[in-house]
Amino acid sequence: MIRVREVRLIDENGEQLGVLPTQEAMRLAYERNLDLVEVAPNAAPPVCRLLDFGKYQYERQKKEREARRAQKIIEIKEIRLRPRTGEHDIDVKVRSTLSFLEDGSKVKVAVRFRGREITHPEIARDLLVVFAEKVGEAAVVEVQPAMEGRNLFMLLSPNPAKK
Repeated sequence: MIRVREVRLIDENGEQLGVLPTQEAMRLAYERNLDLVEVAPNAAPPVCRLLDFGKYQYERQKKEREARRAQKIIEIKEIRLRPRTGEHDIDVKVRSTLSFLEDGSKVKVAVRFRGREITHPEIARDLLVVFAEKVGEAAVVEVQPAMEGRNLFMLLSPNPAKK
């Protein structure tokens, strides 16, 4: 499927064989029981490589699986408060937030307004500041308190220096 006249050829060991006509490169691949694969089609002339394409695909898929397995999925847990939440209730929420952060999850702390409570967002903002102070060094405030509809929220993430 390579439609150019000349290609720069690299053999199975990674050594350059130079610029060859495409037919000559295909003949070399056939003699060595390998495939001619175009690896850089935009180069002048295009770069082709002699390799076992099935083995190449298998190894590439294997690397992708390993990369997916190595990925860490970060969960976002949510803690909901109200502007008039009591001191003890806040302490309970702080303890659960600390356990979420310890597990490596991010925590979204939201203060939900009902009715006329929304006319005093400074109360909720102060509540979130106090909440962040109580969590202390275990978390970093990733997103400062911001309004989102009828909620005021902030995002806490685990402190990388703490680990």
